[in-house]
Amino acid sequence: MADQTIFDASRLERFTGVDLRRLLNWPRELPLEEERARLLREVGIELNRSFKGKAVNLVEAANGSALALVSLVARHFPGFQDHCIFQGRQVFIYKRAQIFVADVWGAFKGKGYGAFRDIHGITMFADYIVPAILRHLGIISYSPSLASKVDNLNEVLAGSEEEIEIRACTITAVEKLGELLSIKLGKEISMIQLDWWLWSTGISLQTKLPCHRTRTIYY
Repeated sequence: MADQTIFDASRLERFTGVDLRRLLNWPRELPLEEERARLLREVGIELNRSFKGKAVNLVEAANGSALALVSLVARHFPGFQDHCIFQGRQVFIYKRAQIFVADVWGAFKGKGYGAFRDIHGITMFADYIVPAILRHLGIISYSPSLASKVDNLNEVLAGSEEEIEIRACTITAVEKLGELLSIKLGKEISMIQLDWWLWSTGISLQTKLPCHRTRTIYY
């Protein structure tokens, strides 16, 4: 990337939709473009306000705890507050907050800033690719009405029971898969690495896999 200051907090807090298009070299307006730009501004503003403009200060504030870092991100940045109400109960998914932690862990190979003593507390990252590959593999299945909606590329509304069920069941299925693989291989399987494998496999088959279509800022 030619401009090394593009993600400085002082730049982010002034980000516009046009800036985002330029960054991504995108020829037309992005879906939810202004909302995406607003979320970047939110990150820049809060980094300046609470962490002296540096993401490294955010990471250090977690004191080596992956779960504490997820909590900090969700508390300080509303755009990462990926939770919803399902049948009267609050459900916390926090896909983007967790993937931020996983990216720090992966980038530093579990050392330095990426050394988290509780990294195995991170779940998989519930999006639209992993449930599609799980369905393709026969690990999860959809009701006839949901299958019809997904296969016909109809929208599954954000925050609907169907969308929450897809994401929550995906997390549960991957956790169970990880437990079985850990027993079979005789060592603990990281949900992060299992998610990465499932996601990359799903991406390689994406043209053959019907994914649920949801317009959302959370994945």
